Amino acid sequence: MDFGPDGLAGLRALVTARALACGLARTRTEDLVLAVHELATNSVRHGGGRGRCRMWREGTALVCEVSDRGWITDPLAGRRRPPADQPGGRGLWLVNQLCDVMEVQSSPDGTVVRVRMSDGR
Repeated sequence: MDFGPDGLAGLRALVTARALACGLARTRTEDLVLAVHELATNSVRHGGGRGRCRMWREGTALVCEVSDRGWITDPLAGRRRPPADQPGGRGLWLVNQLCDVMEVQSSPDGTVVRVRMSDGR
């Protein structure tokens, strides 16, 4: 699904429906929706104003991939807790805390963030 600033609510609804249909528990679904919303918001703010979200099943996990035209230059973005006095920079860290796995690939050509959430089986 392609999204822009006006498509974030629709994206949340789509992720919710697909996660529940794939058998994720309600609490795991809520965590995944929050994580994908954070990624999509980052795409809108820092990735050219638009992005794309793809979802698929891999074994017992649901995978969500958010891509955009932005470039994350910090190789540890999302891996370190941001300082309390830093005004931003919590989105990727939060995504990393909420999901089982977070992978980031970024270059001057764009960024792809892939998260996995297991259904617990």
